[in-house]
Amino acid sequence: MVDLLIIMLERVSIIVAMAFVLTRFRFFKMMTQHHKLSRKQNVSAIILFGLFGIIGTYFGVSFNTSTTHFESVSNNLAQEEAIANSRVIGIVVAGLLGGSRLGIGAGLIAGVHRLMLGGFTAVACSVSTVISGGVASRLHRKNKRISTPIAFLVGALAEAFQMSLILLISKPFDQAWALVSVIGLPMIIANGIGTALFMLIIYSVFDEEEKASAVQAEKTLRIANQTIGYMRQGMTPHTAEQVCHILYKELNPVAVAITDESRILAHVGIASDHHQPLSEIQTHLTREVLQQGELVVADGPRIHCQRPDCPLQAAVITPLKLRGEAVGTLKLYYPSKKEINEVTIQMIRGLASLLNDQLELADAERLHQLAKEAEIQALQAQISPHFLFNSMNVIISLIRTRPDEARSLLTSLSYFLRQNVERTKAPFITIREELAHVQAYVAIEEARFVDQLTVIQQIDEAALETKIPPLSIQPLVENAIRYGMQGCEGHCYVTIGIDRINDKVKVAVSDNGLGMTEEKLQKVGQQKDKETESTGVGLYNVNRRLMMTYGPTAALQFQSELDIGTKVQFVIDA
Repeated sequence: MVDLLIIMLERVSIIVAMAFVLTRFRFFKMMTQHHKLSRKQNVSAIILFGLFGIIGTYFGVSFNTSTTHFESVSNNLAQEEAIANSRVIGIVVAGLLGGSRLGIGAGLIAGVHRLMLGGFTAVACSVSTVISGGVASRLHRKNKRISTPIAFLVGALAEAFQMSLILLISKPFDQAWALVSVIGLPMIIANGIGTALFMLIIYSVFDEEEKASAVQAEKTLRIANQTIGYMRQGMTPHTAEQVCHILYKELNPVAVAITDESRILAHVGIASDHHQPLSEIQTHLTREVLQQGELVVADGPRIHCQRPDCPLQAAVITPLKLRGEAVGTLKLYYPSKKEINEVTIQMIRGLASLLNDQLELADAERLHQLAKEAEIQALQAQISPHFLFNSMNVIISLIRTRPDEARSLLTSLSYFLRQNVERTKAPFITIREELAHVQAYVAIEEARFVDQLTVIQQIDEAALETKIPPLSIQPLVENAIRYGMQGCEGHCYVTIGIDRINDKVKVAVSDNGLGMTEEKLQKVGQQKDKETESTGVGLYNVNRRLMMTYGPTAALQFQSELDIGTKVQFVIDA
């Protein structure tokens, strides 16, 4: 029995080692983090875990109850043969992580395969495999991890159930008893340990990735906070030099450089003797990146500097883009290519994206200054520095205590900033797209006013594909939150209601804030008011664009009572 336990643990270790391979699959990471999988991903997961069950069968050893000898597993078992295996590990893990659909689906694949191998325990083993997946799935809980002791217990109990089923339905009973008395305890212990180790490895890998991401996010935010003041002035030699100094200090490369389309704007670090500001670009690789618009990792020979004695040995070069076109490059140099790992590359991708957003903001502000039409001004002057800094401060405060929430808010902020620049280039977007923009803004504000603000959405699905001018709903929500938070003594509630009524769509945003006097109610939305334009698109501009697009019947309608709240709505053709 001890020898069999050792053999089983050796075979189980192979299965568990394959758990690390699973962590490389994107759908597996999504499943572990409790994201909803698509139909295709569900099918892939069922097949994959089913194959793990089959592999667990073949990695076992067959036991002949007549001779009491162990042999390798074959595709056709004799009647008196059975298999000591680790099949249940993959099936139980599928149920614990993915729920009933994955657990039962994978169990069916592995169970049918076991039935086809034959032997006097074939029926009992195949049925118990399916049931084990179903029972394990009962412990699946969204947004809740399975502890290692629970995983061990589930794996062990699943195997114990299989032994019990063999004794109940496998014939003859003498052979079933002889089998269970030899392989029962080793399989229960080995599969319990295997299941626990499988889950432990998976969670450990993802935890390490999340910790690395948290550190990366914190550093990125710190850099963002330092560079935004410079990049908002545009890409000039002065601002590029300041940004390079910040990146050189924070990331510790041997050199950092920023170029425009033809010149070096700034170079900090080694090789600054010939990579001088305002001189022509020295490397062929930089020109390639400008042409192709893609990040490149290269070692010394590929850099192709014009100076043969150039000490730059390895580089990550990424384009800086404005409105989708490469207008420059960000270059970080390292002592050797070995020091450039995937984390470093992803960090640089994130920084480039952040700098691109800042360049977009700078360009948006420049266009705002040049614009002659008031409508263009309303669409371009959108980002409030106070909102941006407040948002970053909230995220930075959460980095250490709640890194998951910090990452989520960083994603929301990035999405919000990008949409503020990109969405307004289109004359119309769908209500669905506008609500995604609103949701990114709301996520940031709810984190900022934690336990003080609740935003309720009452959305008619039939209205979501209706087209509206961009930034028609978000300013209403922002205004409601702003005045709602000012006027609420307790908890502030903001409700977003969208309904389709026949061929009309009604959009309404209400709050339980301070309310307005009758005098202010007559003026709001009819004239510009700096107090209602926190991100640049105030109620006046929203109201004017709606009337210009749909006519006077689409004008904003206001209802308000002091100390009770305010409701603003508009009705447009679907």
